[in-house]
Amino acid sequence: MARRFAGLTTAHVADACIRAGVPVRCAPSALRAVTPGSRVAGRVLPARHVGSVDIFLEAYEAARPEDVLVVDNGGRLDEACVGDLAVLEAQAAGVAGVVIWGLHRDTADIRAIGLPVFSTGALPTGPLSLRERPADALTSATVGDWTVSAADLVFADDDGVVFAPADRADELLTLAETIRDTERRQADQIRAGHTLRAQVRFDAYLAKRRETPTLTFRDHLRAVGGAIEE
Repeated sequence: MARRFAGLTTAHVADACIRAGVPVRCAPSALRAVTPGSRVAGRVLPARHVGSVDIFLEAYEAARPEDVLVVDNGGRLDEACVGDLAVLEAQAAGVAGVVIWGLHRDTADIRAIGLPVFSTGALPTGPLSLRERPADALTSATVGDWTVSAADLVFADDDGVVFAPADRADELLTLAETIRDTERRQADQIRAGHTLRAQVRFDAYLAKRRETPTLTFRDHLRAVGGAIEE
């Protein structure tokens, strides 16, 4: 999966979800790569942070290759919940990356480690209190509006983070590759002087819309076989 995602983007995956009728579960846009250019794909390894690093160590005990630690700290902005040691230990455990619904610290050290890490930002302050551990602390994590588990995959790059059901992985990646290839052909034609408007017969669409005001651009694209977003 990581190999296939290497030639894709999260935008391709999101569009594939739309085409497959799968809910598009994007993390909030504030969740960004600590090191620009980072990218990762893998099975969700969930952990709900409760104020102590041991929750991550326990998660690593069950980690499988290509797992991505997804940390739920409730999106808190008053404390950082992941630092360099947690990231370094993730790397030692074979974890492919870390996605944090919350803040990180030790930015320079995390960048030096080289493991892909995504968070909502940095703050020097570490955990402020030890909270009660919920029963599902290692079985699910909430990121923004979405609750994910080991039944989900996570894809992350410079555009952000998107989750998808693991049992639809092959279908979604195949659709994403088809979308990518179509867009590349369209881009090559634009560079060669054949505009996107010409490719999708946009003049014909405008003429038909004058006759049928309810005609949508997507309906037109389906008719001419030039669908981009579907």
